Amino acid sequence: MKINYDKYRFTTKELLLFTGEGLCLCIIINYLCFRSVWVLIIMSPLLLFFLRWKKQSLIDKRRENLKIQFKDALHALLIALGAGYSMENAVAACLGDLRGLYGQYEPIIKEFGHIKKQLHISVPIEVLFMDLGNRSQVEDIQNFASIYAIAKRSGGDLNTILNKTARMIEEKIETSKEINASIAAKRMEQLIMSIVPCGIILYVQLTSPGFMDVLYGNTIGVVVMLCCLLLYGIAFYLGKKMTKIEV
Repeated sequence: MKINYDKYRFTTKELLLFTGEGLCLCIIINYLCFRSVWVLIIMSPLLLFFLRWKKQSLIDKRRENLKIQFKDALHALLIALGAGYSMENAVAACLGDLRGLYGQYEPIIKEFGHIKKQLHISVPIEVLFMDLGNRSQVEDIQNFASIYAIAKRSGGDLNTILNKTARMIEEKIETSKEINASIAAKRMEQLIMSIVPCGIILYVQLTSPGFMDVLYGNTIGVVVMLCCLLLYGIAFYLGKKMTKIEV
């Protein structure tokens, strides 16, 4: 069965875990900013947005894993091609190596297993690679599929072309890893700075009981806290965008 990379279905364990995380987050926000059961009830739909955000994070993570796994699959393909296999037979030959490297349930194993089955019913391999690139929306796979299709139609030296393509993809992935490593400290700083405002509110509440009571239980306090939360959310979003660099 083809994998739909635009969708993700939570396992029961993931659904329970993320639902619990979302509820805890709503309770913490309500305690720090509102202290109202009614506000907590009104906030409950935010749980759906939290689950949607988690789902999108898992979709992005799956695509990133597929990109890295495809790089290893490409190396295995090149080794098989160098040994004299055709591309169609190289897919079947490298599938065993990939199973030894990743196990049985990773996306690349399922995709190459699907390609192998489709080759048995004479589906052109360039069409299968193009289909994988379009479904996954991974730029490296799309580029490889396009280059391979052009090289096959033009009758060029496939081994040389694929070797150059593999090096380009590997360099791109390594560059991305270096960038992520270099800004890891900045991401940690951004995370800490996101937690600090909540820590300050909690500290004031614990060390000076009653100091912030004027903000709870009245309309003006709710409006002030909503404005603060909105500014906090915008700052958090911008921080995430600035620390996310794509190659």
